[in-house]
Amino acid sequence: MKYFIIAGEASGDLHASHLMRELKNGDSKASFMFFGGDLMAHEGGTLLKHYREMAFMGLLPVIFNLHKIKHNFILAEKKLLEFNPDVLILVDYPGFNLRMAEFAKAHGIKVFYYISPKIWAWKTKRVHKVKKFVDEMFTIFPFESAFYAKYDFKVRFVGNPTIDELAQRPNQQETFAEFILKNKLHDKPVIALLAGSRRQEIKRILPVLATVSKRFTDFQFVIAGAPSQSQLLYDEVLDGTAISVVFGQTYELLHQSIAALVASGTATLETAYLNIPQVVCYRIEAGRLGTWVKDQLVKIPFISLVNLIAGREIVIELFQQYCTPDTVSNELNKILTDKTYRETMLAGYAEVLAGLGGPGCAERAASLMIELLNKK
Repeated sequence: MKYFIIAGEASGDLHASHLMRELKNGDSKASFMFFGGDLMAHEGGTLLKHYREMAFMGLLPVIFNLHKIKHNFILAEKKLLEFNPDVLILVDYPGFNLRMAEFAKAHGIKVFYYISPKIWAWKTKRVHKVKKFVDEMFTIFPFESAFYAKYDFKVRFVGNPTIDELAQRPNQQETFAEFILKNKLHDKPVIALLAGSRRQEIKRILPVLATVSKRFTDFQFVIAGAPSQSQLLYDEVLDGTAISVVFGQTYELLHQSIAALVASGTATLETAYLNIPQVVCYRIEAGRLGTWVKDQLVKIPFISLVNLIAGREIVIELFQQYCTPDTVSNELNKILTDKTYRETMLAGYAEVLAGLGGPGCAERAASLMIELLNKK
């Protein structure tokens, strides 16, 4: 069968590449045309547009690149019709992909969505486009089933790709001694800092965490460097604070840590999988105004995936004006010194992970897709 896939970000490239591999395993005649990245290209097929030419985030970047976005739509529509696939598979990236879903539906092409856009958090009205233009939705969080059920739209929960990646992570047998030797670190216990991946995100969060590090002199704080950033950014933000940065070793760093200070996002789930107690720390621009905007526009009760999946507070979330050196230090101290508090959090992790199922997300999704397509 022929598969046209659109992934517009680095994470989408990763998840789509795994899906492509499993589609090939289940369909010996699989052929691909796609918007994506290097990982998808490695699986074979025709790469039409790299996600680096598509990832415009924020109002101004979108405005300044409207001509490029329009060109990307025209190219996607033209090639979709030329390729005439058995299915269009969309991976997150809703601004672009929901428009492509509408176009495909108008031309009689079946539409599958792998990894739902986060319409349960904001822009909830997009659910009506999903219902109208998407034939099958393959979700990765159990709470998404309940969200879509409110709109009378049945989805297929296939597990979570992060679980796959963590189960297959490298250097799982690496010892603490080997890790610190490789990265020229001290032998003090490690506290991991996962301060986000975007430049402005790091510049808002990391100064708070750097101040906290000065209060815990019996530990060494180590930053998980974002792959999209350089050491120069961390040097600029740290402004002389002595904190090491390691790149390309987030899972290894977490594995060797006794606690972590984590920005919201997938990192909170990764930290939970590795059974490391954490404090969720997040700041956006505009101070208290940012908190008001969150309360008005974001439709979910938590900002961390751990709490969202559990449906209750497993980890403390220190957001906006509540994310200060004092509040973070107090919570970190509880994690380090209160055994009962720490063990309660770890028990909550076990509950969350049990709800996600085991590895095999891409395999389950591919198997379902092939089965559904063969029924047409």
